[in-house]
Amino acid sequence: MNPAAPFLHKLNESLNSGTFVKLTLSKPEGASDDLRAVYGRVVELKGQACLSITQRYPTRDLTHNHPFPDAEAKIGEWLGNPFLRADLFTLTENVNLLYSRKRIPRLFVRSATHRRTPSRQHDEPKERLLRPEGRLYLQALGLAHPDGTLLKAGEKKFGQIDKYIELIDGLLRRHPLPADAHILDVGSGKGALTFALYDHLVATLGMKPVVQGIELRPHLVQEANHLARRSGFTGLSFEACDIRNLSPGRIDLLIALHACDTATDAALARGVKSNAEILVVAPCCHKQLRKQMTCSTELRPVLQHGILAERMAELLTDGLRALVLEAQGYRVQVFEFISLEHTSRNVMIAAIRGEPRPAAKEQLLSLKKMFGLDSAELERLLA
Repeated sequence: MNPAAPFLHKLNESLNSGTFVKLTLSKPEGASDDLRAVYGRVVELKGQACLSITQRYPTRDLTHNHPFPDAEAKIGEWLGNPFLRADLFTLTENVNLLYSRKRIPRLFVRSATHRRTPSRQHDEPKERLLRPEGRLYLQALGLAHPDGTLLKAGEKKFGQIDKYIELIDGLLRRHPLPADAHILDVGSGKGALTFALYDHLVATLGMKPVVQGIELRPHLVQEANHLARRSGFTGLSFEACDIRNLSPGRIDLLIALHACDTATDAALARGVKSNAEILVVAPCCHKQLRKQMTCSTELRPVLQHGILAERMAELLTDGLRALVLEAQGYRVQVFEFISLEHTSRNVMIAAIRGEPRPAAKEQLLSLKKMFGLDSAELERLLA
């Protein structure tokens, strides 16, 4: 018997008995529309239970809600074509349907790994690491009402804050810092992210950090320091200065979000020289490298176009930064991150101290030679 039939029977049985937890279709083979995966969860709409099916594509998700009988038929259309794997999780068992490349199916039934069903709310509330209620600084910065509810104009910014806290929290769980960690936030602006980070470290993680925001505009520094005192954040302060002129001191975590051009390199260099355990930067413009970049390889015809040369300079600048950090003994991740300043420049570099990667120096030298570069700015600052 074709295992698809008993798999669909078990799906139908779990939906109607209330034991369904979730469904995943993966490993697409031969899909023509770039469909990557399908996810299913039960939701309630106007008192009617439906299977909410999300189709994941590289740049978007499409979600449709189906009555149970229609959902079973829709899932059946995808089994084996294009998806070679289907995973059904229920309260009583886990069911796996696997197809070989020749579309030969096998059915596996294992013990259940879930003990409860998820919420059936259509718009399931997101668990936040930081709640807006009772946060004076959110009110003062124009993001929340006195009762803690977010202002309409503050919802997007708070979403960015929440994502930022989630990212830093993840880094700290992978690489814990001492309870009295010294944290430097370069280019802190009005301080929304700086306040939120300090709040999370103290209120959620139970730390007693020393957090300093660095900002060039004195009036923003004065306002932020005043708000820190009003909020009772004794370990948080702000200073008006350029990172290049900052006196050396202990830094466990350095953050620099959208520091312009080589200011990002200056911030990274300060962190490396202070033996910071974690570095987190979101680079802004990339002007310095573009001025000296030439190319004598097969890429030269492509880089004759200004816009393409500009984009290559951005990629190359951040790539060289990553290699310099790896050569200095950091494990580096470069990834897309939500835009913290409502800009398309949303690349983030996160580096955690580890062991030097010897090959990074050779790769750095090769890239500089390929593009006619004397040195990367971060490399020069650390020489």
